[in-house]
Amino acid sequence: MSQPMTTLILAGSRGPDDPVARLAGVSHKAFAPIAGIPMLVRVVRALTASPTVGTIHIAIERPDLVRDHPELGLLLDGGRLALLPAEGSPSRTVGAALETLGSPLFVTTADHALLRPEWVQYFLNNLPDGADVCAALARDHVVQGAVPETKRTYLRFADGAFSGCNMFAFRTPQAVGVAHLWRQVEAQRKNPLRMIRLLGPLSVLRFLLGRLTLGAALKRLGTIAGARAAIVEMPFGLAAVDVDKEADMVLAEKLLS
Repeated sequence: MSQPMTTLILAGSRGPDDPVARLAGVSHKAFAPIAGIPMLVRVVRALTASPTVGTIHIAIERPDLVRDHPELGLLLDGGRLALLPAEGSPSRTVGAALETLGSPLFVTTADHALLRPEWVQYFLNNLPDGADVCAALARDHVVQGAVPETKRTYLRFADGAFSGCNMFAFRTPQAVGVAHLWRQVEAQRKNPLRMIRLLGPLSVLRFLLGRLTLGAALKRLGTIAGARAAIVEMPFGLAAVDVDKEADMVLAEKLLS
């Protein structure tokens, strides 16, 4: 890529039932500490250390939480960070951000506590030509090889099983169609079969028979969304580890302590 990419961190609340926020005693799991440092701060540090990242926008319902944090507040004052309202769900927030900020837009999440600058650089430097939207994925054996004790959700295709790495690049105006499609699937993100149903009966049958490739699934999703979709396959297994539950907190503490 030729210049740093405008960046969005999804840091909105997931409500009072969020297990990580509840365990940490905070309103937003973005501020749950891992090894003594709030996850959002860890993510911001990784992003600011990457030369491929431009202005970082944090989407959150409580901007005061960011302003009142000493380190984040200084970055706000210095113009390195900016604030956007969270819109109630990740897909709606991304859609609104694309309307406000335009494209290209790099998106990650505040619960990506292990995020490293080299992962960000690898992803953004390897975006496939001609793709409107790209997602970072890691193969199951890469994830398990890096962190055998983790339990991830995998999408299993004929050419491999993949886990998401919480990094997305919305590269062109057409990518907004993927944000709209995302609204339909985000309630089913832990149920791969229901997500696959969006592909249509023939693709579902091929998926159930183990004959649907990831490339074919991306082509079909791109047709539905009106955008060309692609992936960047990540060689970093830890990139697939985010913090969604207590076991993830324990694992992240262990890895970062």
